[in-house]
Amino acid sequence: MIVSGNESEEDIVARSIASQRFSVILLGIFAAMALLLASIGIYGVLSYLVAQRTQEIGVRMALGARHVDVLRLVLVDGARMMMVGVAIGVLAALGLTHWMSSMLFGVTPTDPLTFAVVAVVLCGIGLCACYVPAHRAMHVDPILALRHE
Repeated sequence: MIVSGNESEEDIVARSIASQRFSVILLGIFAAMALLLASIGIYGVLSYLVAQRTQEIGVRMALGARHVDVLRLVLVDGARMMMVGVAIGVLAALGLTHWMSSMLFGVTPTDPLTFAVVAVVLCGIGLCACYVPAHRAMHVDPILALRHE
């Protein structure tokens, strides 16, 4: 008696879920790219806002604002924009969860822990993207900023 076509159970299971695995990997790659593009966008917008407010920051520093105050000013502006963006994103995600429910295994589409972790990660990455323009704003020379106009 010859046994042919013997496959392990792991191979059979792996082959049966290969399309779902590919979809999840592709979705993860696109999500990472979106996160990278979002952080670059936040950096670009805040860099532009800091450049537009160079004279104001120079006046504040000439009047005695500390570096920490300028850092806080820029980070609070960035955090405010991020909170609005995260709120809009959470609401949009809650509205679109029924399309993703077929790809989720062991997690409900509106899992509060998942939404909270994603919001915290996005805010953390956003604050990191805000730090570079904020750090640059801290080191604005008041005399050059006032003379710039």
